Amino acid sequence: MSALPKFQQDSRSAVYERLSAPGIRSPNQEWLACMLASWQVGEGVLPDFLGLEPAQFSQLQADLFPHANLPTVAVSGSQLDYSRMLEKEDLVRLLQNHANADVLETDWMIAIIVAGCLGSDHLWQDLGLWSRAQLSAMLNHNFPALAVKNDKDMKWKKFIYKQLCEAEGIYVCRAPSCEVCIDYPKCFGAEE
Repeated sequence: MSALPKFQQDSRSAVYERLSAPGIRSPNQEWLACMLASWQVGEGVLPDFLGLEPAQFSQLQADLFPHANLPTVAVSGSQLDYSRMLEKEDLVRLLQNHANADVLETDWMIAIIVAGCLGSDHLWQDLGLWSRAQLSAMLNHNFPALAVKNDKDMKWKKFIYKQLCEAEGIYVCRAPSCEVCIDYPKCFGAEE
């Protein structure tokens, strides 16, 4: 858990407890409960409806949290500007191409991750997850073919964007391998 002031930890934890009280039935429900708890106390960058379309948000609530009265507006006031995200469709396509076909919540997870990519912190923080380990587990569950490619444990947002660049044949790193690059600590290593 990140180092938050005590009142925020209690608030986030209390919201999480209410969301998970009836029981967690799937891994995505667990991660979504964490994201929703953070979102409801103003953490992360997820906008209104978590970045989902209103109908998707209603379906998410009905399917996974029918007992909860979820707000639709971000407490943080985050309003993400997708017009500055020229690669939005490329991100969606990348995630769709690597999605686990057995996961029902894939479209929701893609939309939420894309919204999180507009933030300026680490992806796990922008999503409102509580640790990088949660993000790694979530990506492994939902996008296993993509996650397995991150065999050097590159920071997730950098890794996802690197995949977009490589798909377009753009290789911006001039070093023959990451291990000799002077920016290695910026791309790899601890985020917490």
